Amino acid sequence: MPHTGFSNRAARRLGRRMASLAAALAVGAVVAWFQVDHSRPATPGPAGAGAGLPVASYEIHGTVVSVADGDTVTLRSAGGQRRIRLDSIDAPEAGHGRDEPGQPYAEASRQHLAALVTGKNLTAQCYEKDQYGRDLCALMLPDGRSVNREQVAAGNAWAYTARRGDYLRDKAMPELQRRAREARLGLWAEGGAMEPWKWRYDCWKEKRC
Repeated sequence: MPHTGFSNRAARRLGRRMASLAAALAVGAVVAWFQVDHSRPATPGPAGAGAGLPVASYEIHGTVVSVADGDTVTLRSAGGQRRIRLDSIDAPEAGHGRDEPGQPYAEASRQHLAALVTGKNLTAQCYEKDQYGRDLCALMLPDGRSVNREQVAAGNAWAYTARRGDYLRDKAMPELQRRAREARLGLWAEGGAMEPWKWRYDCWKEKRC
């Protein structure tokens, strides 16, 4: 008598094994696809994006009570008032008497910053203190935007690239400056804008204003 029952059972077992193998191969193929690097080269995010900021050493929470210029504010915190210097940017210099005249667009830069932050409760993500006792920080708006980046993106400050970038923690700044310059925003609307670090040397120190 032919072993038809045995052959049918064997066939069914073989079929189940083949189906299981096919399913396993399909799952493996999907996993392998996701493990392949399908990313594109990173590009700087929009001005408002806080992603990519350097990791802070400490934070200060408080209300902005005054704006001295386009890169310096005073924050009233639980521990008292703190002077915050916006990190990685340099705004046009305000004047300090006859011997240290201010730069064009300094007041416009200050006013833009004041409109962004005055009276608001903000968080300063800070890295260290500078030689004047100010906290060097990225000042964050409630919606997650970096005030520092907003100033550069709007053409109200330079990316602080002096001394081969020693003061430039936020690497998104040069690209934001390039876009603002191409769009002729703020201080880029007219030609001849001088970097503040050059102004401090040429005009204030060498008296070649």
